Amino acid sequence: MVIKMTREQSDLLALCALRADSKSIDWSLLARTCQSREALDIVLGGDLPEDSTIARRNQPLLRQALTYLDDARARVEAECNAADRADARLVTVLDAEYPANLRVIPNLPPFLFYLGSLEERDARSAAVVGTRNASEEGLQRAARMARGLVEHEVVVFSGLAKGIDTAAHTSTVEAGGRTVAVMGTGIASKIYPAQNRPLAARILDHGGALLSQFWPTSSAATWTFPRRNVVTSGSTMGSIVIEASSTSGAKMQARIAHEHGKRVFLLRSLATKEPWAAKMIAERRAVEVTELTDVLELMGEATRVQQAGQQRLQLTLAGL
Repeated sequence: MVIKMTREQSDLLALCALRADSKSIDWSLLARTCQSREALDIVLGGDLPEDSTIARRNQPLLRQALTYLDDARARVEAECNAADRADARLVTVLDAEYPANLRVIPNLPPFLFYLGSLEERDARSAAVVGTRNASEEGLQRAARMARGLVEHEVVVFSGLAKGIDTAAHTSTVEAGGRTVAVMGTGIASKIYPAQNRPLAARILDHGGALLSQFWPTSSAATWTFPRRNVVTSGSTMGSIVIEASSTSGAKMQARIAHEHGKRVFLLRSLATKEPWAAKMIAERRAVEVTELTDVLELMGEATRVQQAGQQRLQLTLAGL
């Protein structure tokens, strides 16, 4: 295995690869509990230190699955070899480099594989998201929002999908900003959709990053995109929804961002057209915005997020 992993990283990934009766241990549970050597040893010993319903539900599965630990380690080696062939890198919840915004959400992923680099300035970031089937006006609004964020040194996250995501990534690159694409596939898998392979390469060429929470060889599936929305929301200070129907994944991301305690910004043009958006605003789960300044004033400061992430890590360690 060429990707150099610490013993702790290797053990964490092995726990994620454990399976019994075609089931795996809840990854967010592992991410919350396995943030130190001591915690890893407890879990490898068959116990889950978290006192929760989900921990109690996973406890017998963990003890059964640990009998297949050697198989799990073989899976980790194969996946990391695939990541290495793609020139990808690894970061886990055990590492100080793990994204600060992501560390403070309850359903954080235990690991990320990525191309490009992770940077401290990513803490001051916003997700610009919306429907794949965007109108021309929606694409223009996404482009203007992305360019405005770049002017104020905000990193733009999106999901590399067609439509609004593509407009946000493309405009960020053209404006000389940094953009991070959160993938719905593994980092060593084919870019999805295929038409955005040149865009993915362009993002990397201009100092951006591609990010994946999945095993490197994972292909696109119906369940991977909702998971992708969790990381897109969690990695940022807030989500800006440009255009989205009631069945759009961007609507799901708005809900997830609210659950994460992140800011949810809905364009006025969206709120006047879509009842779900108007309802979120009426219930004060989202803010209606018309100007970029509305977003910037409410988004907050990156230092606060970084401090919160560090505090969350310290509280986790202290709870052992």
